[in-house]
Amino acid sequence: MTNIRTLVALCVLVLFAACGGSESTSVPRAEPAGASSADIGEHVVHFNALSTDQLPPDIARAYEILRSKNRAMLNVSVIRKSDSASVPAKVDVKTKNLTGQLKNITMRQINEQDAIYYIGETAIANRETLVFDISVIPEGSSRASEVRFKREFFAD
Repeated sequence: MTNIRTLVALCVLVLFAACGGSESTSVPRAEPAGASSADIGEHVVHFNALSTDQLPPDIARAYEILRSKNRAMLNVSVIRKSDSASVPAKVDVKTKNLTGQLKNITMRQINEQDAIYYIGETAIANRETLVFDISVIPEGSSRASEVRFKREFFAD
């Protein structure tokens, strides 16, 4: 449970992190973080994408994630609103960059005590923006819900 809490806390910190200092043409301007969850009726889908080099080495090792500034990780969880419990779901992801190049991400389910979440990885280039189209069918539901978000990654 400690590992999942560390991973989730790190993902949340990454969402809210911003750069300080003077403006420069070589440093991109900080943008406000986009949405990190979506209400899909009886459930809420939480999602985040980050460069895997931001993961602590022990967390990356525990989840067999390759740490690299040229790799991105997608993290998705589905929470039932009525009791705030993690629920299993069918999670499929289609990812492409802004030029339309498809990026393969195979999601795998992680079960850790009361937490269930899904992670997947893909290669990224510097300043590459990925569009994530996530299809979620929570256990017990017959209808897929779609979530879309995009993130820009900086590898240099």
